[in-house]
Amino acid sequence: MFLFVFIILIASILQTSTGFGFSILATPFLLMIFEPREAIQINLFASLIISVALIAKIQKDIDFVILKRLIVSSWIGLPIGIIIFLLVDITKLKLGISIIILLLTILLMLQFRMNQTKSRDFMVGGLSGALTTGIGMPGPPLLLYFSGTSTEKAKLRGTTLAFYLFIYSVSLVIQVLFVGTSKTVWISSGLALPLVLIGLNLGQLIFKWINQSLFQKIIYVILLFTGVSLLIESL
Repeated sequence: MFLFVFIILIASILQTSTGFGFSILATPFLLMIFEPREAIQINLFASLIISVALIAKIQKDIDFVILKRLIVSSWIGLPIGIIIFLLVDITKLKLGISIIILLLTILLMLQFRMNQTKSRDFMVGGLSGALTTGIGMPGPPLLLYFSGTSTEKAKLRGTTLAFYLFIYSVSLVIQVLFVGTSKTVWISSGLALPLVLIGLNLGQLIFKWINQSLFQKIIYVILLFTGVSLLIESL
């Protein structure tokens, strides 16, 4: 219970202050406590609550052109993700994702940069859709892409939170319909709700104190942490 409270609170603060990070931080730890189906659905529910609560405040920072591309392409990735979840061994899936995240993070830390293009927007949206229904983690592709293109922190936060509002809603419905759910998911989600609300308020305060340089360093730490956590779990 203590670990559950700590995970939800810290992940909520991180998601609110940066626009990403809840699923990236929470999923590896929730998988230690719950079955994969339960961990993913609890993560989806809590992340959806955060997106709903923040959407009005961050609306001015949303890049609607990129957001539209992400949403359109994610429809291709969503069914692929649920097929992967149902058919592929979750351990092998986490191993592959952890290696990709760590390699790409190292490239970013070495100042690797890319230009933002329409085709790359669509590709990232599709990958995020697949990872959301597959393991409940849409963040890594978006985070790596926006960091590689040096996207300003407010725009990154606003666009990703708006995308999450869509992707988490659809993914939760798909998960429940095709995988099923349990009482544990909804009891745990109910317990997580007040923790999420506390994290929302703290995260909003922290966001005002983070400059662009510190923001970039936080991204590297989160990605490295996620990659290593997934790697350890899969070995």
